[in-house]
Amino acid sequence: MDFLSLEYGSFLISIAIIYWLIPHLQTRLLILLTASLLFYSLIQVQYVWLLIVMTGVNFWLGAKIKTSNYQLKRWLLFVGVSFNVLLLVGFKYIPFLLSIVASLTGLSASNAIATWAKTSIVAPITLSFFVFEMIAYLVDIFRGGAPAKDFLSFVTYKTFFAKILSGPIVRFHEFAPQLASRPSPKLEDMVDGVWLITSGAIKKGIVADNMARYVDLCFRNMERAGSVDLWLALFGFGLQIYFDFSGYIDMARGSAMLLGFKLPQNFDFPYFAGSISDFWRRWHITLGDWMRNYVYIPLGGSRKGLFLTCVNLMIIMLIVGIWHGANWGFILWGAWHGMALALHRIVMVVGSKFERLMDAWKLLPMQLAAIALTQLIVLIGWIPFRLPNLADTNLFLQRMWGRAADPQFGVKIYVESLGMTAGQIALLMAGIVGVMFLLYRCDRARLQFTWQVKLFLVPISLYLVGLLGPEKNLPFIYFDF
Repeated sequence: MDFLSLEYGSFLISIAIIYWLIPHLQTRLLILLTASLLFYSLIQVQYVWLLIVMTGVNFWLGAKIKTSNYQLKRWLLFVGVSFNVLLLVGFKYIPFLLSIVASLTGLSASNAIATWAKTSIVAPITLSFFVFEMIAYLVDIFRGGAPAKDFLSFVTYKTFFAKILSGPIVRFHEFAPQLASRPSPKLEDMVDGVWLITSGAIKKGIVADNMARYVDLCFRNMERAGSVDLWLALFGFGLQIYFDFSGYIDMARGSAMLLGFKLPQNFDFPYFAGSISDFWRRWHITLGDWMRNYVYIPLGGSRKGLFLTCVNLMIIMLIVGIWHGANWGFILWGAWHGMALALHRIVMVVGSKFERLMDAWKLLPMQLAAIALTQLIVLIGWIPFRLPNLADTNLFLQRMWGRAADPQFGVKIYVESLGMTAGQIALLMAGIVGVMFLLYRCDRARLQFTWQVKLFLVPISLYLVGLLGPEKNLPFIYFDF
């Protein structure tokens, strides 16, 4: 069931009406749980049992960790983290690991098993997000947090349909108070929820999916594309993945608001960040928080000197890359960002010794240059992310400079497929960035529409999504992760 569908809209409205008509808290939780399991069943019914088993095991481990002595707590935490990680590895990384073994040892059996696993094992949708939330739950209890009081609350939190597929990553101890309350629906919150869903639909249905047409055409035909075409497609992919993922998050947060829940923000205009570290404070915020709290700080963070700080930054970004997928492209993407973060940390430490240099970076031209440099780093990083096969990445990089397009490329792509010139597409992208900047300035100035204006704009906006969006909705990019 796609968020961007009439079926989901009918499903959400029905659940919200039933939910608010029931005053009893436990019954409300049962309604949410039933709706969430139904929602997931319509997407991947064969793994509903696995989600419930994982939830049950982690619920039991959390209760045992809380009541055990320190040594047993450490052992139970190790067992719990290992259980979750091994499930993730077993479903997502076995073919990749076996192919590495085969290439290193030459064992044909490893290669055969890897081929079988790749074609036979289907990873559960949401497993990566699911595992990270489970690990956070166990670690928080080990650090002194309270475990879930009852299994119904915990399984409702874990399977909540608004966030189950692609986040945001929500810690139980942030979400639990909302499960225990029985708020009355507020008109402003309902309108804000519908407005968020509408905003997400615009991002996904109009911007991301239409941008995907051009991006896919160029990336599939990059051996015939010119350098200008590839740069334009790369910029388009940067817009596509942002509007696709942030659009999903907006719809997830809006859906939760219609049921009285507030999910954390996951994006904060990352393409206006002035440094790579600032970018990662604004992009996939909940993943960054998770990595900082459960990997970076336990490794020592920035407390053990500059060298180890850089090593820790590289480690967490390699983990982020691997988390996204089992191939070398994602690992290269993570390594690229890890090196960029480490270099930024070195520059900041060295630059802090030169007061005039630091003051110069506060000037507007230097700030604009910093934003441009940051986004160039991000854009180049998107190449292996979009082309996880390293041979494709290498071909793309080779054709980024001084290459003219095949004459047939322009005819097939711009004339026959899109009906737009490269210049028109560039102007369209510039217009999208301009609107983003306007929204960014309004956000920083805390300027918002009133709820009455939002309510007026919702049907108009949804009509435009239906009118301007492609005939067939594309799946959300992060469903693969």
